[in-house]
Amino acid sequence: MPSATPIVDIFIPCFVDQLYPHTALNMVKVLEAVGCQVNYNPAQTCCGQPAYNAGYKAESRNIAEKFLTDFGAPVGEQRYVVSPSASCVGMVRNAYSHLFAGTPEAPQCGAVQQRTYELTEFLVDVLGISAIPQAQLAGRYTYHDSCSALRECGIRAAPRQLLDGVAGLERLEMAETTTCCGFGGTFAVKFESISVAMAQQKVEHALATGADYLVSTDVSCLMHLEAYIRREKLDIKTMHIADVLASGW
Repeated sequence: MPSATPIVDIFIPCFVDQLYPHTALNMVKVLEAVGCQVNYNPAQTCCGQPAYNAGYKAESRNIAEKFLTDFGAPVGEQRYVVSPSASCVGMVRNAYSHLFAGTPEAPQCGAVQQRTYELTEFLVDVLGISAIPQAQLAGRYTYHDSCSALRECGIRAAPRQLLDGVAGLERLEMAETTTCCGFGGTFAVKFESISVAMAQQKVEHALATGADYLVSTDVSCLMHLEAYIRREKLDIKTMHIADVLASGW
């Protein structure tokens, strides 16, 4: 862990802010428990991903410029941007490079990219934390590797390491854990039947393990899967990893 108290500016994505605010609060709970100074800028909005994925590059760049302003760090001060969404972190790390290539904002963009992390990789890779000792949750879990976490951010081991450190929780790996859940933002709207079929396959793989919980780093994936689970009245619960790590204390 860094010698000084880590200063963290949290970025709360649209899905979390509007539909899963408890996940944001649990992330703060975990970060403060490991000794971070947590700040929230109420001026923050979106990372620009919905517009970018829909092909509105100019509009997404306007939003991205605001993100750079909202999360700019004072000169000489070490701060981190941490989010409970690998999808948004992947947007900042990858798409921003294209949006700001050859522009005056490119250096500022690079600086923000270098200090932006998804929650689990920040805990494990930056702070060197392998477990949250207070965390307790009885049952068995299976883990879904979101496309953004795995392919855009290279996150695979950190979430499992933290979850395996939760007292009372047992991991059961499902088949095809790296296969997409079918959400994909507007993909779920434009190609509903394909999206639902992919969610069905993912949930069936999870159920086959006998797990009580289906866990991931992205509430967008979990929202999509939970909708299918609720419709079919299936016996498995979705949980964001921040909610798991904040359980039992």
